[in-house]
Amino acid sequence: MKKFMAVAALVAITVAASAQTVIPLYKKVPNSKKSDVQEKSDSTSARGKVSNVVNPTITAYLPEKDKANGTAVVICPGGGYSYLVVNGEGKDIAQQFVKNGIAAFVLKYRLPSDAIMENREIGPLQDAQQAIKIVRERAAEWNIDTAKVGIAGFSAGGHLASTLSTHYKKAVIENNNNTNLRPSFSILVYPVITFQDSILHKGSKKALIGENASVEKVREYSNEMQVTPNTPMAFLVHCTDDKVVPVVNSVNYYLALHKNNVRAELHVYETGGHGFGLNNKTTTDQWFDRCLNWMRVNKLL
Repeated sequence: MKKFMAVAALVAITVAASAQTVIPLYKKVPNSKKSDVQEKSDSTSARGKVSNVVNPTITAYLPEKDKANGTAVVICPGGGYSYLVVNGEGKDIAQQFVKNGIAAFVLKYRLPSDAIMENREIGPLQDAQQAIKIVRERAAEWNIDTAKVGIAGFSAGGHLASTLSTHYKKAVIENNNNTNLRPSFSILVYPVITFQDSILHKGSKKALIGENASVEKVREYSNEMQVTPNTPMAFLVHCTDDKVVPVVNSVNYYLALHKNNVRAELHVYETGGHGFGLNNKTTTDQWFDRCLNWMRVNKLL
């Protein structure tokens, strides 16, 4: 018994020191069906890679109480809706937010799959909505201001973040408390925004809605076409030489926000390509610093 208590205490100390806790999104995962699919993880590598997510979670990174400023961000890693880059576009980003007093929650969301879902196109959005719901409902516990809960997304995770930002009115989860599912802001880094043929990321479209989706379905998930005056303000980062997700994705979303009088800031670097995470090695400029400046301007810090 004493040995067990000592081990338990050590685990508690370790969790406290790293300021992170893994939280299941659901007691019973909605829109799921029985399968033999098993999660695969290579989270020890620099970028980290997780696929076949069956039980979605958020990993909470919380600042010390005396440093917390009330702002929180749910982070959606990218991976073309086929896997998740949980370190380079998850943990690394969360740790930077925490250093600046911002609570961060890395979302391990389900990837579209007919093998595990009744309706694959809503699976990721369900998990993003549920993550926002949990953070707002537990805001007092985590020293968070419910008016300052945003979402960040990288690559296909940026598509998920922008989908939540433009589809928040339609709940695809149970929301008996009518918790606000609208993000207060979004941070989109080399995001997939559109499924329009000329500038899409084919892999993301194929995974989520299929190669031969109808014109109506393509429009529904082309988020630059879903912007309204109530869409959350956004900070966007992209590179001109991105060969995976064309920079026009971010440009068009920015222009749609501007047209609807939504506050937005867009940073386009000449070089850097795609998938650089926190550090674009082709420049000494740090996009995360620009992001913090934007957050200060908008009273999120």
